[in-house]
Amino acid sequence: MPATGNDAILEIKDVTKVFGAVTALKNMQLKVRPGRVHTILGENGAGKSTLMKILAGVYQVTSGEITLGGQPYAPANPQEAAKAGLTIVFQELSLCNNLSVAENILATREPSRAGFISDSALTRKAEAIVADLKLPVSVSDKVGELSIAQRQLVEIAKGLSVDAKVVILDEPTSSLSDSEAEILFDIIARLKARGVAILYISHRMEEIMRLSDDITVVRDGAYITTREKKDTTIDELIAMMVGRDMHAIYPPRDVPAPALTEKPVLTVSGLSRTGEFEDVSFDVRSGEILGFFGLVGSGRSEVMNTLFGMGHIAAGTISIDGSAVSISSPIDAINRGIGFVTENRKEEGLVLSHSVEANISMVSLDKFSGLLGFLKRRRERDAADQEVKRLAIKTASLDTIAGTLSGGNQQKIVLAKWLLTRPKILILDEPTRGVDVGAKYEIYKIIRQLAAEGTAILLISSELPEIIGMSDRVAVMSEGRMTTTVSGDRISPEKIMSFATGTVS
Repeated sequence: MPATGNDAILEIKDVTKVFGAVTALKNMQLKVRPGRVHTILGENGAGKSTLMKILAGVYQVTSGEITLGGQPYAPANPQEAAKAGLTIVFQELSLCNNLSVAENILATREPSRAGFISDSALTRKAEAIVADLKLPVSVSDKVGELSIAQRQLVEIAKGLSVDAKVVILDEPTSSLSDSEAEILFDIIARLKARGVAILYISHRMEEIMRLSDDITVVRDGAYITTREKKDTTIDELIAMMVGRDMHAIYPPRDVPAPALTEKPVLTVSGLSRTGEFEDVSFDVRSGEILGFFGLVGSGRSEVMNTLFGMGHIAAGTISIDGSAVSISSPIDAINRGIGFVTENRKEEGLVLSHSVEANISMVSLDKFSGLLGFLKRRRERDAADQEVKRLAIKTASLDTIAGTLSGGNQQKIVLAKWLLTRPKILILDEPTRGVDVGAKYEIYKIIRQLAAEGTAILLISSELPEIIGMSDRVAVMSEGRMTTTVSGDRISPEKIMSFATGTVS
């Protein structure tokens, strides 16, 4: 391993964590040095989240030992972890939507006078933090009014608002555009220069190879190896992570894409929504994957929300199979054969307190209704079990509470929910957000299979390689308008980005 006991600020020795009959971590090893980015790489369910929660004081170890700064480290809660010098920015947002940015950043640490919170001091302190981090948000904004990307930046600011020897960043760029990610990368560079150790979790391989100094691979709850970034490659890391070679991240089409002369299953003409987007037109055919790309604020997700009945249409028409339709609610959309995998799985895609089975079947309960409306529980359970196996969802049982699973497995449950409806048109908004490379490949295969079976797919992604690797055509948006649709040889990073940024000549 690259680090030695003497120069490691954080050291983990033989840590095991057991939940009942399940061993989530087994003899885990880790040494993290100050002033370096140490990435933890592994598939969903590999034990990364469990390890991070132990370090943050959410869980306690079953056996093994941890030292921080050379001293025994066993925090009973996140407050004790922060006091010891370790802070974590979780992938899942822990913000209060009804509070301001300032109130969220300094929650539980508000400046006070005579026992009363000082609003002016709170604002000044939060403004200093936001300015230091160079974040594009106002401290007076309500968090619930921000975009998912802006909320992610506030979550990062909240985690970095305390002095720390070790900072854990769990999928911090999962909701960020390239420009916003650059803000974070600049923050990381400044933290490194101050000697802060950074534990980094990401599934974006290019990002990992750019930022990392050291990389530890874990698989099935066990330590595999640690390499310095300069001594390894992406292919080698993926092979160690998934336990098998992956020759292609994006599976090829088994059947040709539909010809543009074929009749569209969905046609959108001149669609507008006041203050969000204007005059958006496109079509998609049965069996086609139409990618949507645009920077944060381009309006791409707002278009999809409107298609699914979650926004008022100011102008324009939507046609399915050549006939104009009215979609004023998600129920209308579902009845028209539209499914929607939302980017915000925690608030919009799942009922976190319900079981895996309940989440998968909730949109399709009419399929399992018998006489007098009673559910045919065996059929419901069998259908949910089939989708769990189809998507390789890692869960102890169908009765497991969805909120206890990893973010990647939660995303698979959202996908399974809509696959069970057998949609004619499937909207996928950031379908692989927070999902590891191996699981991404499984989802990509499902997307290809759905297209081969005739589903029309609208794929929205912030990851340009994903858009290029999976799409038959790419629709590009910029500042609420459709700028172009490219296909064939015109699908290139340079061409797409030039239209997305408005710099095309």
